[in-house]
Amino acid sequence: MISPVDASVVCANVRDITAQIVERVRARGGERVSLVAVTKTRGLDAIVAAQDCGCDAVGENYAQELRDKIEGHDVAIPVHFIGAIQTNKIKLIADVVDLWQSVDRESVIDELVRRCSEPPRVLLQVNTTGEESKNGCNPADLDALRAYSESKGAVVEGFMTMGPTSEDTKETQLAFRALRGLVDAHGLSVCSMGMSGDYLVAVDEGSTMVRIGQAIFGARA
Repeated sequence: MISPVDASVVCANVRDITAQIVERVRARGGERVSLVAVTKTRGLDAIVAAQDCGCDAVGENYAQELRDKIEGHDVAIPVHFIGAIQTNKIKLIADVVDLWQSVDRESVIDELVRRCSEPPRVLLQVNTTGEESKNGCNPADLDALRAYSESKGAVVEGFMTMGPTSEDTKETQLAFRALRGLVDAHGLSVCSMGMSGDYLVAVDEGSTMVRIGQAIFGARA
């Protein structure tokens, strides 16, 4: 764990950067966009900094890392799980995750409902780029996955997606526009899309939640 002095420096840096990001988002009309600080592969100090600097939540990708990082600590900020979910790891973090952002198949829903003490809050991940390397259900299968999720007791709050690997602006716009359309068609409130390299494009296309790591904390060593 880093020292209190180092923690204060981290917090000061995060506070300044977060304020800049929020200002950019608001300038694009995103007054109600939530900011999820992606703290994967970083220490507990990153979570504390995000909490102290007004981020809406933190995002973690790895179950074991998340469990080890916060075990024995009082984390007041909501924790979102944003990585590919392995069903055999859900039991490790079922009691600490507030929102499961990357649900893309029925087996995950089954395990979440079995392991969580309360109805799990979820976002269904949709593959809007058509890339085989991307997780997420096919848009054509989304109706069925939502119906299954809700029939099992999960609370579907919205959908999430990732932009194309190419980072081409036009392709990114199309991918994000597709998700926004699906969120609207389903009458849901949460549209989670946009990361460090494309969050402003996402805001332009109607994102309500951006997931930002490197732009806040810098490149990982």
